[in-house]
Amino acid sequence: MTVQALGYIGVRAKSLEDWAGYGSNFLGLQRIDKTRSSMAFRMDDRKQRLVVDADGGQGIGFFGWEMADAAALEALAARLESKGFAVARGSRALADERLVKDLVVVNDPEGNRLEFFHGAAVTTDPFRPGRNISGFRTGSLGMGHVVMHVEKLNEVMPFYQEVLGFKLSDYWLRPFPGYFFHVNGRHHSIALVETGKKMVHHMMLELFSFDDVGQGYDLANGDPEKIAVSLGRHSGDYVTSFYTWNPSGFMVEYGWGGQVIDDATWKPFERKHGPSLWGHDRRWMTAEKREEARQLCIESAEVGLRQPVQVIEGNYNRMAGVCPWWDQMKAQKAG
Repeated sequence: MTVQALGYIGVRAKSLEDWAGYGSNFLGLQRIDKTRSSMAFRMDDRKQRLVVDADGGQGIGFFGWEMADAAALEALAARLESKGFAVARGSRALADERLVKDLVVVNDPEGNRLEFFHGAAVTTDPFRPGRNISGFRTGSLGMGHVVMHVEKLNEVMPFYQEVLGFKLSDYWLRPFPGYFFHVNGRHHSIALVETGKKMVHHMMLELFSFDDVGQGYDLANGDPEKIAVSLGRHSGDYVTSFYTWNPSGFMVEYGWGGQVIDDATWKPFERKHGPSLWGHDRRWMTAEKREEARQLCIESAEVGLRQPVQVIEGNYNRMAGVCPWWDQMKAQKAG
């Protein structure tokens, strides 16, 4: 009954036109027209990953969590019901709309709609990005991750950890408490940050090429008001990224270079250096919290905090030469 990945996301919007431009021309997703009040986007061989409903609202309307098969889905539904959660069986019409074989629906303790499904539809038609990008890193890692504002962590975390079986990757306590959970090799598929709010913080899309991110940053700088977080590198998943405001009123992180977790060796720990190794000026924060986050980056610089760049076959070339720092890092890991 283990959840395998974040399979799809549905967002609420006031206008399809705004998302059509943002999703295709900026993010590089492939637009799929559906109805007068909804559209979808592809990012790989799945027929849809992101669904936009123009219902006049904002934020995320539903999260689609992928299960291995019908048996796993039924086992999870039974577990949820045994723990006192109201589970609704998805209708045939809803499954067809989501392009999956079957699904069940439940709300988490803060009222977020979670859809657990199996059998997502795929296509042999090649992915055609809305702008010239190399593509997205998905597959078994899922479509990316989401980070949620919560009022009280202790009222939400047990649901994800103990009921759903999500595994803790790491956490930080400054500049606000944040806990990160994985369901596959991706460092986190969901994170919960305690800010006293109930809403989505951001969703992340990971690109195959670092240049895709840099060129996206150039595009975003054409309208600086849309940039919510400047370019920087995270201290947990090592992703280099920036964030923009999307038409649904929350942020999209556009990043590259996330590390992969091996459950056989991974041990959760506290990230005492905060969210980022460098950069990531969070313009949505209060001036006080922005300064606290900046000081955490300065502290990281003062102690020489460094992490290896995470690469995959096909997006790097090995350089000739000697790097004393890298040799030292390898020696420390070997010891």
